[in-house]
Amino acid sequence: MQKLGKKPNSKNLDLNNCALSAADVTELASLLPFLPKLQEISLSWNGCVGGTLKALTVHLHHVNLLKVLRLNNCRLTAEDVTSLGEAFEIVTQLEELDLSWNSNIGGKLSLLTKKLQKGCKIRLLKITDCNLTAKDGESLAEILNVIPNLEVLDLSINKHIGCSMKVIAQDLKNVPGLKELNLHMCGLTQDSLQGLDTALQHLAELRKLDISCNKEIGGGFKDSTAHLASLKKLEVLDLHQCCVTEEDMTVLSQVIPLLSSLQELNLSSNKNVGVSSDPLLGRLRFLPKLKSVAISNCGLGKESFSSLAEAALHLPELEILDLSWNKCVGGNLKLLLGALKLATEIQVLRLSSCNLVAEDLALLTLLTQDGHLARLRKLDLSYNNNISEEGWVVFCQGLAVVKELSELDVSLRPSSCRDCGTWFSELLAALTKLPALAELGMQRWVLSESQRKQLESFNQDNKRNIRFDC
Repeated sequence: MQKLGKKPNSKNLDLNNCALSAADVTELASLLPFLPKLQEISLSWNGCVGGTLKALTVHLHHVNLLKVLRLNNCRLTAEDVTSLGEAFEIVTQLEELDLSWNSNIGGKLSLLTKKLQKGCKIRLLKITDCNLTAKDGESLAEILNVIPNLEVLDLSINKHIGCSMKVIAQDLKNVPGLKELNLHMCGLTQDSLQGLDTALQHLAELRKLDISCNKEIGGGFKDSTAHLASLKKLEVLDLHQCCVTEEDMTVLSQVIPLLSSLQELNLSSNKNVGVSSDPLLGRLRFLPKLKSVAISNCGLGKESFSSLAEAALHLPELEILDLSWNKCVGGNLKLLLGALKLATEIQVLRLSSCNLVAEDLALLTLLTQDGHLARLRKLDLSYNNNISEEGWVVFCQGLAVVKELSELDVSLRPSSCRDCGTWFSELLAALTKLPALAELGMQRWVLSESQRKQLESFNQDNKRNIRFDC
C-alpha cells in the first residue's frame, strides 16, 4: 500500500486507479492471509487486473468477512468471471459487487450467476456497460430468487438486454426490497415497459427508477403506468430522452403528480412535454418535495413555461432547475420571478441556449441584489449569443453578491465567436469577491492580448486556483 502511495487499512483495500501490474495483483494476493478483518476490496480502473483474477480469488478464503468487491473497468476475461463465480462459495458475506465497464462479461454472465447460492447476501449489483446479451438477461433473471436482499440493481448501457427485460421483470417480485433500478439505455421496448410496469406492483420500497434513453418505449406509457402511481416511496424518476408522445403525456400527467415522495424528475429531451396540452408541468405543484426538475430541450412554449413557473411557486425545496435548450425562456424569464424569489434552496440554475437577452440577465441581477439566490452554486448561461454588451456589464457588476457560486459558464455557441468587451474587467473584479468560484467557462470569447495576460496572472495575483475554460 505504501509503495502505491496509499495508507494501509486493515478493513479497506482501496487500490482504485493505481496502474496495477499483473505482478502487483499476485503480490496483493499473497498479503490476504494477513488481512483477516478485510471488508472492502476496490481494484477498479486497473486494466492489468484482467486475466489475473484467479491469483487473487484462490486466497479469498482468508478474508471471509469481505462485504464489498469493486472490479469495474478491469478488462476482466471469461476466466476471471469463472474464478469470481467459484469465489462466491467462499465469500458468503459479500453485499456489494460492481463489475461495470468490463465488456468481455457479455455472453458469459452465467459463469458467474450459476455459482450464486440461495440466501446470498448481495444488496448491490452493478453490471453497467458490460455488453450483456439477451442470454445474460435470462441468466440474471434466474438468480433474482437467490438474492432476496437486493436493494440496488444497475444494468445501464447494455443495449441488448431489452428483449429479455420482460423475463427479468417477471422475477423482480423475488426482490421486494429493491430500492434502486437503473435501466438507462438498455434497449427497452414498449413490450418490456409493460412487463416492467407489472413488476412495479411488487416493488413498494423502490426509491429510484431510471429508464432514460430508451427511445423505443415512446408511445408505450399509455398502456404501462397502471402500477407506477403505487410507488409511494419513489424519490427519483428519470425519463429523459424516451420519445414520450402526446398520448404518453396524457397518462403521465395523471400519474406523476401522485408520486408524493418524488424529489427528482428528469423529463429532458422529450419535445412533447412542451407541446402537449395536458397540464403535467402545472401539476408539479402537487409534488412539494421536488428538489430537482430537469426539463431541458422539451420544446416549451410560453404557455407551458408559464404553467411551470406557476407550479414552481409551490416547490419550496427546489435545489436544481434545468431549463436549457428551451428558446421560449428568452425574454420571458420574468415569469419565473416569483418562484425564484421563493426558491431559497436553489443551488443549480441551468439556462443554456435559452435565447436569453439583456433583460433576463438584469432580472437575475435584481434578484441577487435583493438577497435572493443566495445559495446558488452553479449557473449555466452558455450558448446565449443574443445578450448585448450592456447586458453582460450589468450582470458582471452585480455578480459579486453570489458568494457561494462555484461554477459559472458564459461560453458562446460552437459556431460563433465575439470579442470580450468592457464587461471582462467587471467580471475579474467580481471574481476577487467570489471565494468559492473554481470554474469559469468562457469558450469562444476572444480575449485581447492584455485581457489574456490579466486572466493568466489572475490566480497568482489573487492566490486563487480557478480553472478558466477559454
